[in-house]
Amino acid sequence: MTIAGKIETFISKSSWIRKMFEEGARLKKQHGAENVFDFSLGNPYLQPPDKFRAVLQNLVNNPGPCDHSYMPNAGYPYVCKNVADYVSAEQGVQISDSEIIMTCGAAGGLNVILKTLLNPDEEVITPAPFFVEYGFYADNHGGKLVTVPTNEDFTLDLQKISSAISDKTRVVLINSPNNPTGQVYNRESLELLGSLLRKKSQEQGKTIYLVSDEPYRKIVYDGITVPSLFTCYDDSIIVTSFSKDISIPGERIGFIAVNPKAEHKKKLTAGMALANRILGFVNAPALMQRVVGELQGERADMSLYAKKRDILCDSLSDFGYTFKKPAGAFYLFCRSPIPDDVAFVKSLQEELILTVPGSGFGGPGHFRIAFCVDNDTIIRALPGFRKTIEKK
Repeated sequence: MTIAGKIETFISKSSWIRKMFEEGARLKKQHGAENVFDFSLGNPYLQPPDKFRAVLQNLVNNPGPCDHSYMPNAGYPYVCKNVADYVSAEQGVQISDSEIIMTCGAAGGLNVILKTLLNPDEEVITPAPFFVEYGFYADNHGGKLVTVPTNEDFTLDLQKISSAISDKTRVVLINSPNNPTGQVYNRESLELLGSLLRKKSQEQGKTIYLVSDEPYRKIVYDGITVPSLFTCYDDSIIVTSFSKDISIPGERIGFIAVNPKAEHKKKLTAGMALANRILGFVNAPALMQRVVGELQGERADMSLYAKKRDILCDSLSDFGYTFKKPAGAFYLFCRSPIPDDVAFVKSLQEELILTVPGSGFGGPGHFRIAFCVDNDTIIRALPGFRKTIEKK
């Protein structure tokens, strides 16, 4: 054995998303990149808004004193304030800079949260289908991920969540708009979830935290809005990033916002600032903090994703595929025409179409299409989608 046994196990169970991404690299080398239709990775296709480049250029060309020095672990206070002001308007709750922690993306933020909250063997409940790396994040901090099925339309099944809560439950983790389904949880379901968690917390004599992973919050369709989490449950935490709305995933910049009504708010924020440091992030990237501090409310042209969604959904529906049209994000979670979703995804590969089996998200019998690609890729892939379903 050359590496830790746990990591060897994790490698064997590694994300289907990455497996398909690597398969794509192989096929592109063999057939040419222009002939492979890669829908495997949720890599934002849009260019950042023009203001992003203008702000970045100005900061680089007009350096200030100590621009690259250490800072408070939670981030630059003025950046935290700008973020807090924007989130206050978004959530309908007044938030201060002391309730914001700047992070290395939403993934870094989730690890900071779980490091702060989890005792050994405590549990994180999440609805399935779910983002597969949640299991790794919980394990990173001695916890265990417990998955709970959603309803047929991927909305929250509150009864199943209630049944899954035990004396080991510490966190309920939701993701809305959801990856991989595109579902957006409505206000009624979040209020009912908040009531459930209040009741369970009182019964157990400890706080069960509601954490919402929201990097797709600004990618929604058909007039849908993502409700305010903070008005639904006091002991709640939001984690997000600028990867999707500003379309800068490689810059790894995001933040945590703690509900100002959280009972143990001061300990939470102090713990997260420390966790940011001791996990090795120390602080979010200095330059990107300063950039996003001036870009609150800015976003790429999200209407382009709506057009891509409609092209794909209209055509696949005509071919006979079945799915719940996504309310948000840039994923289509289709039902596999055959029970074995892995086998169907392999059939699509014969047409040089790369998708991801739903089994990798805890949603067997489905497959995920990431439509954050150029329109030409979608249109040229359509004959292959038609041919594959007609063979079944």
